[in-house]
Amino acid sequence: MRHAVSPTILLLIACGALAARSLADAPDAVPQNKQTTLGLYTTAKDAYQMWRAAPLETIVLDVRIPAEYVFVGHAPMAYNVPFAFWQSDVFPDDGEPVMKPNPDFVEHVKKIASPDETVLVMCRSGKRSAKACNALIKAGYKKVYNIVDGFEGDAVKDRRSAAFAKRTKNGWRNSNLPWTYQLRKNLMYLPEKKREE
Repeated sequence: MRHAVSPTILLLIACGALAARSLADAPDAVPQNKQTTLGLYTTAKDAYQMWRAAPLETIVLDVRIPAEYVFVGHAPMAYNVPFAFWQSDVFPDDGEPVMKPNPDFVEHVKKIASPDETVLVMCRSGKRSAKACNALIKAGYKKVYNIVDGFEGDAVKDRRSAAFAKRTKNGWRNSNLPWTYQLRKNLMYLPEKKREE
């Protein structure tokens, strides 16, 4: 027996699809370092609407390191599988953290999402998530969207602003979307312990 789809759900699906398409139709609107080989992009606000419209077929994937997920907060439905890990013993001259790729990234994602599901990928601001999207695309995923403003959003560039260099302008957390510090074991990255031989 088929169930009728409510007009509200149809509207949410249409809005999410239009918003995602508008970013894909204007690749110049997406900075080069946030672009992916598949060219599917969305904002945090629109990603949330896409998830709400089809929560059983849509995976929100947070690829930040576990410390960011735990202490900065996360979307309550987001699975955490880090794309890379911070190398705390390396401090470069430019002050940017050095990241080492997670060799098990794709294998962990395969436990959460199949290649035919919609995967909405988020990091802090959209750069790591673009790389994560490309890794999943290379592994055969067909509907992988980069959330271009990430969880924390982009940094304010106006030097006259009291918020200069702070991530207060967009992103999941700054868009009044649901987020939490509460941890759920089934959503967290818990690598399997290697057996001692």
